[in-house]
Amino acid sequence: MASLASASVAQGVDLAREQRRVLAATLVGTAIEWYDYFIYAQAAGLVLGPLFFSPVAQANPALAQILSFATIGVAFLFRPLGAFVCGHLGDRFGRKASLVLTLVLMGVSTALIGLLPTYAQIGAWAPVLLILLRILQGFSAGGEWGGAALMAVEHAPAGRRSLFGAFPQIGTPIGMILATAVLLTTTAAMPRDQFVAWGWRLPFLLSLALIVVGFLIRRSVEESPVFAEMQRRRRASAAPLAQLFKGHSRQVVLTALIFMANNAAGYLLIAFFISYGQKSLGLPPNALLTACTLAAFGWLGFTLAGGWLGDRIGRVRTFQIGYVALALWAVPMWFLIDSRSIGLFFVGIAVLTAPLGLSYGPQAALYAEMFPARVRYSGVSIGYALGSILGGAFAATIAQWIIATYDRSWLVGLYIAALALVSLAAVSAVRDPMGADLSADGGPGA
Repeated sequence: MASLASASVAQGVDLAREQRRVLAATLVGTAIEWYDYFIYAQAAGLVLGPLFFSPVAQANPALAQILSFATIGVAFLFRPLGAFVCGHLGDRFGRKASLVLTLVLMGVSTALIGLLPTYAQIGAWAPVLLILLRILQGFSAGGEWGGAALMAVEHAPAGRRSLFGAFPQIGTPIGMILATAVLLTTTAAMPRDQFVAWGWRLPFLLSLALIVVGFLIRRSVEESPVFAEMQRRRRASAAPLAQLFKGHSRQVVLTALIFMANNAAGYLLIAFFISYGQKSLGLPPNALLTACTLAAFGWLGFTLAGGWLGDRIGRVRTFQIGYVALALWAVPMWFLIDSRSIGLFFVGIAVLTAPLGLSYGPQAALYAEMFPARVRYSGVSIGYALGSILGGAFAATIAQWIIATYDRSWLVGLYIAALALVSLAAVSAVRDPMGADLSADGGPGA
């Protein structure tokens, strides 16, 4: 009996250690990937338009800024392809291999952006190469989230899936904190002309060092226990994508619509507000970067709170609270932002992080429980990728167009509020799958 008890304790200690490794790996790896993704989004708002679309910038600066933001959206169009490929590989060969692949691909493509010649050096080839590398970033991001989310959720105790699933989610605000902090440090360390000439490349090149850290951490993690159990039982599907769309297309559509509003509002925080504050409101860029960095800490905290609430009041109810709050705040926040006071600007975007976190923290657990094990990676990845196209892909571009056309920034708030109501209706159509058996071939559906 004593030896049995000792073995049980030892097994519990090993399990807890492995769970901590998984949380660290999904958090660190996801933060690094989103740093890569967000450093581009923020650079697009600050410098990439004049550098890569210089003829347009000279004739029409507003149009050049719209084109620069549009290159953010191009990458989203290739997220579903990454989700298809990496989701298929993850469902067939395991979550771990796909995670390592996406991490390396994202880091290499980001570093190469930092080495690109500009339009003044190679002409039209500059924007072409920039867009090609953005496509690689989009492909990588499409496969990243599903693997990280499932590694965390499938290693979690049944009663803590939402909280465990929030750890890869907080990689997003941590990635934003890293990106804005690095940009802030770089812009503060040199004159504006030097930053535009070459300093903007440094944050992209830093990705090479970060990728080594993420690679070493992710290598050390064991395969998801649910996938390992599927292999032991030899239940892996020969064609998981075909099975996904044959029996679970409704869940894919719902997951896309559920994510749409969160992703659109999130990309305003990530990519648009800094550019808008600097170019339309005349606020100092370093103050704007500081405000967005501090707001990202709020996003981090509310995302963890959303994960915690998801285990207590349910995933669907937590989402509903977040989306009602987003719909109510989307318009009023613009009157604070347009005050031209950096303090009120910060209050406007900081309050926004509350509904963002509540509608993001429980996402991994909700999505994982909506799909059966054999198609789960494909299902959550493709739904997430499609939701990002409907939401964040062109949110900054649409916001820039609305303001340039109507000169009424609060209309952007109406756009976000409308998306929040659609996402609210979608999540309300889901029967909360809280506590579903993740190893089952069937699923609770939606």
